[in-house]
Amino acid sequence: MLRLLSLAALPRQVEALFESAFEFRSEPCDTPKALPDWPADAIICSPGSLKFNDAMLSRLSPTVRALATYSVGHEHIDLPACKAAGIAVFNTPDVLADSVADAALLLILGAARRITESVALIRSGAWTGWTPTQLNGTELRGKTLGILGMGTIGQRAADRARSFGMSIIYTNRRRLPANLERDARFVADAHGLAMQSDFLLLACPSTAETRHIINRALLGRARPTMILVNVGRGDLVDDDALLDALIGRRIAGAALDVFDGEPRFDRRYLEIPGVFMLPHIGSSTIEARLGMGRSLVEALRSWTAGGTPPNRLV
Repeated sequence: MLRLLSLAALPRQVEALFESAFEFRSEPCDTPKALPDWPADAIICSPGSLKFNDAMLSRLSPTVRALATYSVGHEHIDLPACKAAGIAVFNTPDVLADSVADAALLLILGAARRITESVALIRSGAWTGWTPTQLNGTELRGKTLGILGMGTIGQRAADRARSFGMSIIYTNRRRLPANLERDARFVADAHGLAMQSDFLLLACPSTAETRHIINRALLGRARPTMILVNVGRGDLVDDDALLDALIGRRIAGAALDVFDGEPRFDRRYLEIPGVFMLPHIGSSTIEARLGMGRSLVEALRSWTAGGTPPNRLV
């Protein structure tokens, strides 16, 4: 039976999945010096303080033949180093899509309806009652949602946005086939998307081409009523550029679930009422967490049987 060691703290229901399938041990660890001395065949990890580079790989037990990251993102894993060391790597794509798409609409609504200010007002005890001028936001019906990254998450967010009466435009590495595009309109580049969007949703991965794609040049072309929404990766956004645009009122607001360098983030965001923020909870549903566990169980079972699971990265 495969010996599986988790270096990440996992929900108890997920640990039970691993216990039913493998010889499983959980010993959460946040420093290479504290690695458990156990001859695991595979390791569960997650984004965080442990970076699986050459130095880290050299510290692992020589029995380790696979890394299974409990995440879609794999920036914490040096894939070429793993390939050179003969270590297979797996992640958890697709199973998060519905939860993250739900969170995208939560962010859109949170910013559109000024939820940061509303919660602060009612919790402060200063609310004196309804008035015609109190915290007027904006409706979604008739607005245009631009989506940067029309993968599974982007498409499911688009489905949800259509039910609110929004029009969909998008930019992607490749135009979608008609059956997936539906009524969405393809826009050639991110600058064109910003010029036409009332809400601009970031749902793309972090790559050399997309890091800081939200910069001064792009924000300079945005509508002054635009609200930026990020469920992708924190480093898609140049914080200084976004903060300058918000403070200068060159765009209307931002709704952010991810941050560059998180859990650290630029504290200036806290001073801007038009910013709605969440602590990276896009995939934080029990359905998604169990789906991630099942995805890795299936991948490891297939791999040990000589198969090539679709979520194998190297």
